[in-house]
Amino acid sequence: MAISFISNAQKLTEGTWFNEEKTSRVQFYMDGDKLSCKIVWLKEPNENGKPRLDAKNPKASLATKPLMGLVFLKGFEKEDENTWEEGTIYDPRNGKTYSCTITEVSTEKLEVRGYIGFSLLGRTSHLIRATR
Repeated sequence: MAISFISNAQKLTEGTWFNEEKTSRVQFYMDGDKLSCKIVWLKEPNENGKPRLDAKNPKASLATKPLMGLVFLKGFEKEDENTWEEGTIYDPRNGKTYSCTITEVSTEKLEVRGYIGFSLLGRTSHLIRATR
């Protein structure tokens, strides 16, 4: 079981992934035994000549932090061969955090579902592998 866990995590943590709009690239990494993900590239990294900030963050101390390097998916635990659960997704567009699951649809595509309460009440987006 441990070998399966490691090989699945390695598949996700190898390389980078585009968001659907291809306006950002993200990278997964293991934070202890939990899976997390951070922004590593932005199509438009600057705004008014300065790095884009997490301006919608409800915590004033974080609203002045750059989006580059922002950890927006965190705390995921392995559920089965292709699914990670019990994590959260932070949406910098509105400053809100949601419960989340990640499902590996294929080696090149991930389904990320953010929701409040029940997973039926939420939104799904996809990440497409950018590099290995």
